[in-house]
Amino acid sequence: MAEQKQPNIDEIKTNINDMVKRAHIALDEMHDFDQAKVDKITHAMVIAGVDAHQMLGEMAAKETGRGVAEDKAIKDLFATEEIWHHIRNDKTVGIIDEDPEQDLIKVAEPLGVLAGITPVTNPTSTTLFKSIISMKTRNAIIFSLHPQAIKSSIKAAEIMRDAAVAAGAPKDAIQWIVNPSREATNALIKHPGVACTLATGGPGLVKAAYSTGKPALGVGPGNGPVYIEASANIPRAVNDLVLSKTFDNGMICATENSAVIDSSIYDEVKEQLELSRVYFVPEKEKQILTDAMFDSTRLSVKGPVAGATAQQIADMAGIKIPEDTQVLAVEMTGIGPKYPMSGEKLSPVISVYKVSGHKQAFETVAKLLNYGGLGHTAAIQTTDDQLAVDFGIAVKASRVMVNTPSGLGGVGNLYNNMTPSLTLGTGSWGQNSISHNVTDYDLLNIKTIAKRRNNMQWIKLPKIYFEKNSVRYLADMPGIHKAFIVTSPSMVKYHYVDKVLDELNARNDGVQYYIFDDIHDEPTTDTVNAGVLQMNGFKPDTIIALGGGSPLDAAKMMWLLYENPEMDFYGAKQKFLDIRKRAYRFDKPSKSQMVAIPSTSGTGSEVTPFSVITDAKRHIKYPLADYALTPDVAIIDPQFVATVPKSTIAASGLDALTHAIESYVSTMASDYTRPMSLQAIKMIFENLTKSYNGDMVARDKMHTASTIAGMAFANAFLGITHSIAHKLGGKFGITHGIAIAITLPHVIRYNFEKPKKIATWPKYESFRADDDYAQIARYLGLPGNTNEELKEALVHKFIELAHSVGVTLSLKAQGVSKQELEEDAQALAELAYSDQCTTANPKEPLFVDLKKIILDEYDGVGVETETDKEV
Repeated sequence: MAEQKQPNIDEIKTNINDMVKRAHIALDEMHDFDQAKVDKITHAMVIAGVDAHQMLGEMAAKETGRGVAEDKAIKDLFATEEIWHHIRNDKTVGIIDEDPEQDLIKVAEPLGVLAGITPVTNPTSTTLFKSIISMKTRNAIIFSLHPQAIKSSIKAAEIMRDAAVAAGAPKDAIQWIVNPSREATNALIKHPGVACTLATGGPGLVKAAYSTGKPALGVGPGNGPVYIEASANIPRAVNDLVLSKTFDNGMICATENSAVIDSSIYDEVKEQLELSRVYFVPEKEKQILTDAMFDSTRLSVKGPVAGATAQQIADMAGIKIPEDTQVLAVEMTGIGPKYPMSGEKLSPVISVYKVSGHKQAFETVAKLLNYGGLGHTAAIQTTDDQLAVDFGIAVKASRVMVNTPSGLGGVGNLYNNMTPSLTLGTGSWGQNSISHNVTDYDLLNIKTIAKRRNNMQWIKLPKIYFEKNSVRYLADMPGIHKAFIVTSPSMVKYHYVDKVLDELNARNDGVQYYIFDDIHDEPTTDTVNAGVLQMNGFKPDTIIALGGGSPLDAAKMMWLLYENPEMDFYGAKQKFLDIRKRAYRFDKPSKSQMVAIPSTSGTGSEVTPFSVITDAKRHIKYPLADYALTPDVAIIDPQFVATVPKSTIAASGLDALTHAIESYVSTMASDYTRPMSLQAIKMIFENLTKSYNGDMVARDKMHTASTIAGMAFANAFLGITHSIAHKLGGKFGITHGIAIAITLPHVIRYNFEKPKKIATWPKYESFRADDDYAQIARYLGLPGNTNEELKEALVHKFIELAHSVGVTLSLKAQGVSKQELEEDAQALAELAYSDQCTTANPKEPLFVDLKKIILDEYDGVGVETETDKEV
């Protein structure tokens, strides 16, 4: 026997190198083609393929000895006419999509040089298909054609190339390996100049394509079952099954390999199948047929079986069947390696299973798919639409055919509206990168041109009623029948609650009310939970919060939990970059409305989506933010601040001033919020000291200024002054407004310096905090010729204001232990960074920056200890 000639590896590599080089030249030339030229070339290829479809089908059937020439001709027509109809209007060149509203432009580019692998089962149709979608996307392709179908495949490739060249394509856009071999295929798919492999073939070849370290569009094996369910239209189901199994002798990989039939209709289906010339192999001949069809080692069908007729397969097995037999059927119960007939057969042979109902059917289908067909195709014949959906959800198949011949249905477009294709992905189940039918878009790199866009910003405020005696709105406000009043003992003691009750009692419709006055200090989760418990029992339609920031914040959280009983504090406290996109969301209140009546002039809680709550277990303050926390109505009535203690006036006023300053320099500040910030700043500087000293007109103005500042920061948010103060207050029990005041001068100086880390917000186009602080100083009429001088004037003006209301700006003055502060500074800095207010700071702070600010606050470095800085 003559020795088989060994391939010349060097010669193969040289040949592949030359082909890839020429393909890249063609690729470069096609890069400048416009859509019209690409479509002209592709259409010319389609017409040439349609013209040759019958000749190519006959060539393929004769050369391979497999399948049916007429059916192969239909597949060739499908690969040209049907594919073209689906992709003809696709944009595949240049700008393919433009969204002016989102400022996004998508641009299509080819993948590059493709390696096209074609199978013996569908040689000409696959060659036509891959040539057409490659040219539609301006990719050059080099084919590795199956050796057993080399003549017919080359003929198909020549027809495609010649038509393309005649229409204007470069001559090397479509090439093929003339002398195919495993070595040549490996050299092609592994070549660094090849961008992607389109692999249609056996599992080994597809696996090799995926192992190249480059993109591959490969398909897995198919072992698709069909479940013929009790309600099925039996004549149609039988017709579909026989059609599918006989079309090209069952070589489409989506073809049914097994029929799973409900026992209640089994005999009728079997009878109809036999009338349709399906021969059920007798028990004694099943093993003989199995041994003849399947390789005992690989457990896959032997080479000659794929695409053979039922009679040819029977002859291989040496069994006699009726001369007019179209399909062989083998009744079985087992599935898996011990039962090879349960696997993929690529021939007009089907295994048949009887099941007792839906549950067993689903289990049987799952086992069949798991044995060599995961991710490919499954089918169901039923008139129960919901069952079809349930089946589709349950099976691990990328294509689920309903009342359809699976083979012709799986390739798409003929029996359904799926994408037509001759390359069918099986997803991760079948170890593929795709789970759909491959089409032209799979051969494109899509570039996205994303123009800078400013986030759409917003102003969101409650209804606001202001000036003295505006509490009378409660007498006319719609929808109040059961009012839950959240307040503090002092509001009861000084009869402020009575003012609310007077208005409620003046209503004609009669109002029930419940007073929850257990808000003593800054609210904790325990306080909130206690209030919610009472709310759940009382079931209010209106929640009225009366008092300082603590009752208002507590009431807002109670309201939220009353409306959202499943709310999780852990999720609620999570930080976000954009309040509209936060990961943890709250439902909009629907059971009740909320009225906020502030009795201090500082927090602005009555108009904001914020609520500051202390975790009772960890003793950490968290600013929670969501628009669901914004009250429906705010009543700004100055009569409620007539008896506020001086210490509260000082702390709340400095807090309100900080709200205004931080919202002005925030990354989210806008032309809508800045005027509010400036107005509040000016009013507070002019009125806080007077209010502190008992001037009631000034106290009225401070009440208004506090709400205006709240309106500003409700929409522009805050910065790290609040982030740090929240954590210092929670750790050391410092009044919030005092912690804020101690921190602000340090933060102004820190934010003024050019950032190490730039803040992230599209609207914030460049760092401007230095200009912003200077602008505040100018608005106040402070002295200074440079931004530095103006910033220092602002800092000194704030220090002066704080001292005028009895506040010493150091942690030491608040009784904080220096040793404890130093021990906790790093942890406090990290907590401050995670605080929600940090995200809108004009520059992103580092842990080390926050820690330094915290440590400097102990003595008030440069604030209380300042000796050499003068304006």
